[in-house]
Amino acid sequence: MLPHDCTPPPHWPSESVTYINRARYAHSLPAEITSELKRSGSASNSSDEARPSSKSKPPVVIRTITSPDHPAYNQRGLFASKKILPRTFILPYYGEIHSDTRSQSDYDLSLFRSPSTGLSVGVDAAKMGNEARFVNDYRGTDAKRANAEFREGWDGVRRMEVWSGSEGIKKGEEILVSYGKGWWHARLGDQGDGEASSAPT
Repeated sequence: MLPHDCTPPPHWPSESVTYINRARYAHSLPAEITSELKRSGSASNSSDEARPSSKSKPPVVIRTITSPDHPAYNQRGLFASKKILPRTFILPYYGEIHSDTRSQSDYDLSLFRSPSTGLSVGVDAAKMGNEARFVNDYRGTDAKRANAEFREGWDGVRRMEVWSGSEGIKKGEEILVSYGKGWWHARLGDQGDGEASSAPT
């Protein structure tokens, strides 16, 4: 395991996952893709949405799920450490930027398709990441819908981010997204309609 970028937050699985505070790039990532990551901005920066300084501590805390009814019981989840307003940037989703196939990873998000190479580029937080890797899917929880979403962002480089939804998030509430039915179908095959009752953490 690689060394942490800095001291991990409480409840971090320090024995198995490297804590990083910036994106890492796979050695196999073509140079053209690295350049493309730095070329374009994101609509996430629109003036009507809240974006705190990138140096601000994210308003989140990692906790162990203690409810037996939760699909991630005895695993970890991400919770709001204070009230989060609607449509607000929460934190980036850091991991390893790559262009190879990682179908077995439960922490790999699609970032974009490279126009120069045609390769799909993703960010994988299975072995290295930040607090965002503990965001669970809302399916199977008490929540009727997701209260947050993954969104493409920009901070000098294209990246994936976690934003609150239209109703905001209360202090102490679990931050939940929708992984999407495609994610569930890829892992469960034809066992259901995507409304799965388990989530990785």
